[in-house]
Amino acid sequence: MIFKDKTVIITGGSEGVGAAAARRFAEAGANLMLVARSKRNLESVAQELRDKTRVEIFSMDVSNAEACVDLFKKTEFEYGRVDILVNNAGFHQRGPAENIDAKDLGKMIDVNLKAPIMLSRIALPYLREAGGGAIINVGSLAGRTPVPNSATYSASKSGLRAFTYALYEELRDSGIKVAVVSPGPIDTGFIMSDVDEVSDLTFSQPISTADEVAQAILDLCGNKEREKSLPAISGFLTLLTYLMPWLGPLMRPMLERKGASVKRRLKSNL
Repeated sequence: MIFKDKTVIITGGSEGVGAAAARRFAEAGANLMLVARSKRNLESVAQELRDKTRVEIFSMDVSNAEACVDLFKKTEFEYGRVDILVNNAGFHQRGPAENIDAKDLGKMIDVNLKAPIMLSRIALPYLREAGGGAIINVGSLAGRTPVPNSATYSASKSGLRAFTYALYEELRDSGIKVAVVSPGPIDTGFIMSDVDEVSDLTFSQPISTADEVAQAILDLCGNKEREKSLPAISGFLTLLTYLMPWLGPLMRPMLERKGASVKRRLKSNL
């Protein structure tokens, strides 16, 4: 896909993968609407990129349905069109499900699943008016295989993956591409600021960079893939554990030992 003069909405656009995707799209000539709760952080990214392209910001909670509607109205007002929606905003409260406050359990569902569904629904008339486009959802390998102490997060990302595949089929002949990128651990504050609480199983997988995930987002806008797992070897492993459910518990002790070793190394470098 040619991104020059296209309009891209990125939720969670103030840091991590969202900011990295914003940089990639800016380099490709797209106009940006960056969304996050922190106006200050959004403005910092916007200022960095405004010498390359047009950038607007919209501070909001993605779980607020009225704000989601306002986001698209503002984007159309500023740019006259919407071509791509990147559902990247996420929330993760780690720990055993019985120890997590009910509000945080609900927030994970609201931010990771409900919000992308709402935003995608609102986006469709705008994308049709633009003659087509793309909706790219940022999932997780935790949505492909359950992760202990991340039960609700895994559920939310699994639901997002299922929604992506179903919506892809609904829009097959519409000119609107729907896809999901499913990364493992990423070198961002989303997990690196909370290393002790991240499961050893998570750290058993190679760590991707935010820029690698961002590039996958751009690639999915224009290719024929419905899902991109990062890294590929981890995607293959989650496929095996899905097809052969007995394999996951069998491999888990070995993977957790490996992940614990990686975690100790990471903590020593912090």
